Amino acid sequence: MRSLLTRLRAFFANLSSREQMLVSLVGVLALVLLGVLVVLQLLAAGDHLEGRVAAGEQQLAVMERLRREFDDVSVRLRAVEERIQSGPRGNLRTTLESLAQQSNVKVESMEPQASPAHERYRETKVEVGLAQVTLSQAVNYLHQLEQTPQLLSVKALKIRTRPDRPELLDVTFSVSSFEPI
Repeated sequence: MRSLLTRLRAFFANLSSREQMLVSLVGVLALVLLGVLVVLQLLAAGDHLEGRVAAGEQQLAVMERLRREFDDVSVRLRAVEERIQSGPRGNLRTTLESLAQQSNVKVESMEPQASPAHERYRETKVEVGLAQVTLSQAVNYLHQLEQTPQLLSVKALKIRTRPDRPELLDVTFSVSSFEPI
């Protein structure tokens, strides 16, 4: 390394003053260009890091939102599970018929439905058919189902007007009750 440096000094010393100035200027420009390239690389790396930080902050915000939603669902699930545990037990068909009498609704059909197995709860599912009821009767009956102390869940509600009497409805829905196993 020392011999290379000695040869470069000897070569530079043999140049005329104009050539020495030109070589010095080119050397300075090369150093400036090298410095600019280093600065540009550092800026690009900084931009890349800023982008990663922004992406990380966005992912963090999504995770925080998902956590809040999970906590909300967990609270609601605990409330439903508590209601299932502490709620009264009873025959679903009997409950439905009793509520129909209170609402002055005639139940046309009640058919048991298959329900999925669950490890902690037994679900009893019935499809209920109401024929020739008014809208207020149907709403009152569904409201009674919602207000009963026994946890009932209404699913797949279908309402059709009757072609012979448009003021009356045919209503079909599935309702489930739950009991701990």
